[in-house]
Amino acid sequence: MDLRPKESSAVFFLLVIFTLSKFSEAQSICSAIPIASIKENNAPGAIVTTITAEEGVTARITSQDPVLFGLMGYNLIAETVLDFEKYVEPYVVNVECTKVGSTPTSLTLRIAVDDVNDNPPAFAQSQYSLNVDEFTNVGTSIGLITATDPDKNDRLDYRLDSPGEEFYLQTNFNPNILVKEILDYDKVKVITMTLYAQDTPIGSSAVVSHTATTTVVVNIVDIDNRPPWFQPCSALPEFAQVCINSGYEGTVRLNEQETGPLSLKPNQVLAIDGDDGINEAIHYTFLGENNDDPTFEINIDTGSITMRKPVGEAGPIVLTVMAYQKDNANQFATTTVILKVVISSSHPPTFVNPNYKGFISEDADVDSLVLESRTSNRPLRVQATDKDFSNGYNPNIKFEVVNGTEFSITPEGFILMAKAVSPGSVDLQMRVVDTDNDEYSTASLTVEVTPGGQQGKAGEYSVEEMAAVGASLAVVVVLCLVFIGLMAYRIKGHDTDWKKLSEASIFRSTLGGGSGGPKKGMQYSNEGFQHDGDSGSVNSNLAADLESKLESGLKPQQRSGPAQENMTPSASAASILHTTSSTAPDSSSLADSETADGEKEVKPILTKERRTEDGYKAVWFKQDIDPNIKEDVVIIPDTGEADEDNEEEDDSEDEDNLRTDMDSEDDEI
Repeated sequence: MDLRPKESSAVFFLLVIFTLSKFSEAQSICSAIPIASIKENNAPGAIVTTITAEEGVTARITSQDPVLFGLMGYNLIAETVLDFEKYVEPYVVNVECTKVGSTPTSLTLRIAVDDVNDNPPAFAQSQYSLNVDEFTNVGTSIGLITATDPDKNDRLDYRLDSPGEEFYLQTNFNPNILVKEILDYDKVKVITMTLYAQDTPIGSSAVVSHTATTTVVVNIVDIDNRPPWFQPCSALPEFAQVCINSGYEGTVRLNEQETGPLSLKPNQVLAIDGDDGINEAIHYTFLGENNDDPTFEINIDTGSITMRKPVGEAGPIVLTVMAYQKDNANQFATTTVILKVVISSSHPPTFVNPNYKGFISEDADVDSLVLESRTSNRPLRVQATDKDFSNGYNPNIKFEVVNGTEFSITPEGFILMAKAVSPGSVDLQMRVVDTDNDEYSTASLTVEVTPGGQQGKAGEYSVEEMAAVGASLAVVVVLCLVFIGLMAYRIKGHDTDWKKLSEASIFRSTLGGGSGGPKKGMQYSNEGFQHDGDSGSVNSNLAADLESKLESGLKPQQRSGPAQENMTPSASAASILHTTSSTAPDSSSLADSETADGEKEVKPILTKERRTEDGYKAVWFKQDIDPNIKEDVVIIPDTGEADEDNEEEDDSEDEDNLRTDMDSEDDEI
């Protein structure tokens, strides 16, 4: 049994008594083990020890403090549940044994309660708060947190749960918390961990095991390791401790002194402590030449810049400003303020209208144009004039929206939707600025955002507009069709006259002209008869056709009678040709014949070899006429009946008219 140090003397005393009792055991009527033990948390009635006695001996407890035990025969029992943590000294029980005729025997029994693992460990606090400076060296201890266990024989094992593994324990039985990695206040400011304590070795298979937990909150403390940062600034992603400011800009007027702080861009000079966990107060001052003959001065606390006297020279002015910590001037930073010197103008640029109103649909895309009205596709445009310019046009102006981010203005003055906007009215203020001297004026802008579907996007047409365009196009198409019909009708009427003119021209060319002979400028060719074997040529077919008509195609009065005797074959052919050409109706014109049957086309009919005798007038066919015969070709007028005579007269009249027209055309040529 593992007894505590303060119980060692009592154990030694018990051993002495036990030794002495051995010498008198032969004379005693009962005996028992002087030291007995029982585990805590026992059941009531559990036997602690048993007394050995002679027959007829009676045993009884004479005293005990406190009363926890009893005798059941010769068995010493625990009448209650014993708790090791409640009683720290062994229990003493005095027993007396008696027997008739024998001397009574007294026994002193000492009972020790054995400890068992029946209590969990416990931390003094449910949460601990620790502080550690940023950039503390790895391996530095930030605190020792332990737990206690009422069970004296238990050894506690510890485990630390650090989410980012920033800390660790020195050993599993020594809960000394150490820094595992460099800490940065700008990256993490608070770390929350859980510390576990277990009364059995971690990972063991003990049947009974108890665990306690506590929360450890570590606060990272910012240290003064960064200079002031001018605002606004951009932090470099690879260097969290660096923040870059691009400086400030402003304008001043030549030979004029501004009253009050100068207006700068992007804002007034402002610096903050780079260690925001410390947030030291910042002071400002000028560096360089400005301190020799100061035209400007800077407020040491606020950084606002004012003028002490007018600027007498043109050109940009560069001021160097230093910001430093009030309590540590070694932490400082510098920036530049560039002031442009401009000549004052008499008038600022002004908007053409003081108020503008536009419309746009809520379902319009970003960067869509705001329109002038609900039904118009014309974009809204704002314009400004400057009276300092004779034509009112200032090339150095720019438009901007003073408040609101829903819409933007292009340099040309068109309004664009910058992001999706719900239906309703959006009121904005615009500003037109002379970038040369920063003079400006303002105007109001109201954009009515209509529900989706009520207004087309910029550049699109509504259904009504498309219908109107379609109707207009339909009217234009109808008018074009009517005009084409009239032109076709006129052309068709003129085509008949042209056909007649063409037939007469071909006929006259065939015969070599009228009574006056061939017209000047007419050309005769013998191309149609250059190839005798070309039976398919137009002239060959026509010649064959004329020969056939000479034999069978003449009227009876032309085949018999005196006229027939005086007619030569050539004359008969010419007469037939004349009659056929002059009496043909319009419906069987040469043009129509040319389309239907190319073989019926009438062209000049010549011999193989053209004759060169002067005054020779004849119609040459494919077969030559004997020159010795010297017969002239005579065109015999038709001698048919009265109706034929009328037709002859009509044809002659038409021929005369056509001849007159052709003569006129020949003269023009």
